[in-house]
Amino acid sequence: MDLGLTGRVALVSAASSGLGLGTALALAAEGAHVSIAARDPGRLAAAHAAVDAAGPGRVMSTVLDVCDEEATTAWVRDTAATLGGLHVVVTNAAGVPHGRADAFTPGDYRTAVDATMLPHITIALTALPYLVEGGWGRIMMITSEAVRQPLPGTALSATARLGLLGFAKGLVHAAGASGVTVNVLAPGCHRTPAFEGYLEARGAGDIDAALKEVTAEIPLGEVGAPSDFGAIAAFLASEQARFVTGTVMVVDGGNTRGFG
Repeated sequence: MDLGLTGRVALVSAASSGLGLGTALALAAEGAHVSIAARDPGRLAAAHAAVDAAGPGRVMSTVLDVCDEEATTAWVRDTAATLGGLHVVVTNAAGVPHGRADAFTPGDYRTAVDATMLPHITIALTALPYLVEGGWGRIMMITSEAVRQPLPGTALSATARLGLLGFAKGLVHAAGASGVTVNVLAPGCHRTPAFEGYLEARGAGDIDAALKEVTAEIPLGEVGAPSDFGAIAAFLASEQARFVTGTVMVVDGGNTRGFG
């Protein structure tokens, strides 16, 4: 299936590894020009090479901490200027520590909001005028399944990321008439460096034992790969997904049990 992304310009933040990189690779494979950003120069350089090899489009990479609002705004504008426009925007940010709601201070919650909610808003609002002007666009915000199924250890994640659902719903109405869709992606467990770090902490270094314990709770009996997630993001970026907006797309192997 041709997703209609050849020649489109996409940007993906926090894309040097994990789900961000999986998304960038999928978009590049569909023929999009891709701009990626991340904090670590070495990992970003490796990601740039991988994305460049994945498809025929141009690749741009920028060392960036998305908590720096001024630098993040400049990155979005530079992407549009360098690659000739902007069509697909995938917002992503670093995760937060695991723990119960009473394990953190008000300052911890404030830091979590600054690190995992506000960067999405900065990127989306900076990018929106380019999408509206072009009359076509896709905004996707990567959050967590915690926005649909909070668990005892996801207090910071659920709190900081739930605000994005309200922001996304507002953008749906603000941008819809211009042909711009807005969706939230809510991943569950995928085999990423961050998830492996979590497994190490949970299993006292025995990743295989911890992984077995985690997958026992997932109906499909396995964790996802970044490419599984990237494929969903690429579809939501496609021409075929033009009538899908305002959704929370859970990508978690069936782990979320609720009806909401």
